Order: sequence, then C-alpha cells, then structure tokens
Amino acid sequence: MRRKVERVGLGLFAASAIAMLASSAAASPEDVAAERYGVYRGSAGGLAYKVHVPPSYRSGVSTPLLVALHGCFMTGFSVNSMEKTTGLSRLADERGFVVVYPSQDPRRNRQMCWNFDQPEHQRRDAGEPSLIAGVTETVVDTYHVDPGRVYVAGASAGAAMSVVMGVTYPDLYAAIAVGAGCEYACDPALADDPDSVSPLETAVRAYREMGERARPVPTFIMQGTADSLVPPLAADRLVTHWARIDDLAIDGRADGDVDDVPDSVRRVAEPGSHPYTRSVYTARGSGRVLIGTYVVEGLGHEWPGSDKGLFSDPTGPNATELLWEFMSAHSMPE
Repeated sequence: MRRKVERVGLGLFAASAIAMLASSAAASPEDVAAERYGVYRGSAGGLAYKVHVPPSYRSGVSTPLLVALHGCFMTGFSVNSMEKTTGLSRLADERGFVVVYPSQDPRRNRQMCWNFDQPEHQRRDAGEPSLIAGVTETVVDTYHVDPGRVYVAGASAGAAMSVVMGVTYPDLYAAIAVGAGCEYACDPALADDPDSVSPLETAVRAYREMGERARPVPTFIMQGTADSLVPPLAADRLVTHWARIDDLAIDGRADGDVDDVPDSVRRVAEPGSHPYTRSVYTARGSGRVLIGTYVVEGLGHEWPGSDKGLFSDPTGPNATELLWEFMSAHSMPE
C-alpha cells in the first residue's frame, strides 16, 4: 500500500458509534435527506449500521438500495470510513438511492476485516452473511426499498464479502460490485500457491452453496494493475469463477452459456485519470451483460477517484460512478 496502514482506534470507533446511535434515536423513515443509525441483532451477534437517505426520498415510493462493505482497517461510517472513501452518499443524493454502511464489530475482527475467509462466515443464515442480510432486509422493510433493486458492493475484504453475499443470498441482491476482492471461498486460492486451487473448483462450491436459489448474478469487478495486496490475478480468477457460476446457474450444466472470453474490450484514457480497460462478458444468445471488469493501470490497493480516507487515489477513474452505472442497469429477474 502506498499509504501507511493505521489501526483503527477501537475506543474511538465505539464512542463515536454510540453517540451517533443515540443522536438518531428519534429519527423516522418519513424524514427526508437524513442519516440514521441502528444495530441489527441476530443469532450471530450484532451489527451496527448507518443509513443515508437521499433528499429525493419519499415514503411509499420504491427506491433502490446499495449496501456498502468496508475493507480492513476501515469502518462503515466512523474512522476511515467506507462512506467518506467512496463518496457514495454524495452520489446517492444525485441519483436517488439509499445507501447503508454496516460496520464490522472489532470483537469479531480486531483489524475490522470481514471474515470472508472463514467457512463459518461463508454460509446462508449463519455468521456475518446473516447479519449483513439482516441489516439489508431491515432497511428494505423500513424505507420501502424496491426489492428488485438491492445491490451490495465492497472494497478489499468488503469486496470479498460482497462475493460471499452474492453467493449466499442471490435472491436478495440483484447485482454485486467487487473492488480489489477475490472469489468465493478464496482462502486457499490466493495463498502461496494459487494454482493449487482452480477458480472453476471454487465456482462449483459457490454454485452448490446457492442451492435452489442459484441464478446468474451480474458482477462488477475493479482491479488495479499495481495492487501489491490483491494481485491482478485475482480479477482474472473472478471472471472465470463468476462465468462458471453463471453458466451452471442457467441450466445446471457447464456448457458455455457464459464463458470467460470477453465479448467486448475497450481501453479508456482520459486526461488526469489512470487509463483503464473495460471488458464485458454476456450470456450466450441474449446479449445480457453479466460481468464487467475495469482494470486500472497504475492503481494500487486503493479506491480510485477519491481523496478521502487512507486507501484512496484521487486520480480517476471514478469507481463510485462506474459501479453504480453498472449495477443500476440490473434488477432482480421476475
């Protein structure tokens, strides 16, 4: 990483979270252009979160929802937050969607990482996936969110957890976004010998976890070529991984309905921005975009297009706008 990694002050996080939760206790869903806080409690514990509601919100009018998952050494809405790093709340105000920022409990992981690499947190109705889904469903119910336009996006460890959420709750999230993340059950895949586990193998594990809810899940992938923590190989593996999952989900067979050969490739170079290559992968015969990759030249383990937080790069492209452009084009199939 180009910036010094600083451990989150756990006491500061706890104090600021409690203060914000107390200050929002009287908020109601009918108040517009507001920020509200809550704690979801389930069998796996509790999960604090912040909801940002755009000024265009009106009670009773269906609105999209984006769940934003932070990376390690970050929080959802307090110290070095996902909210500030991505600028998603500003974009939500412009485009008219609700954002919710869950924040990992430091008692589950002192580095504030989501535990995506642990089997107990890779299952539906268990561990952290159950808590994130619980927060999502609470916000959907409270704010009259359109259930067909619910999305989950993440950075780094949050990106890896967004993959887990797409696998464990494909009936809840219409699309996912992965910023410097890895495939489902990637704990052995990105170890010292990544060739020891094929992304096709992890794809089969993911498909089995989906069970009867299996369906193609549109996936946005952003990766920097200079990322020393999550190497560019991870993005290549993600493409192969999700192409096979989507292929299996269509008819239960690995018969090439979706593959990891791009249908279009375009390099974009704009003044003052890192050049990037956008590749699109579609379902055979339908033209429906299922995977979009954005490989950014010279980008490290950072969120491009932002000047906030420890893990950001003010040089574009604007990852926040790109991921919303991709995700908002998708809705849950009828």
